[in-house]
Amino acid sequence: MTTSTTETETEPVYELTSLDRCDSCGAQAYMRATLANGSALLFCAHHGNKHREKLSGMGVTWHDESHRLTAPRS
Repeated sequence: MTTSTTETETEPVYELTSLDRCDSCGAQAYMRATLANGSALLFCAHHGNKHREKLSGMGVTWHDESHRLTAPRS
């Protein structure tokens, strides 16, 4: 996970990298669910979508980069 900030932001933006792996299957993670206690779960798009509804009811904050799967490469 890499951290970057901009001059207008006060909180860091965490981008998922190819080293971040899904906690369910080990594939590349494109989604991070941050629990109320601050711990995080990483998911591939498949498992993130599978568990989103159940975890969202527990006050989880989502960071979703799954759009990168369909974005055109430059």
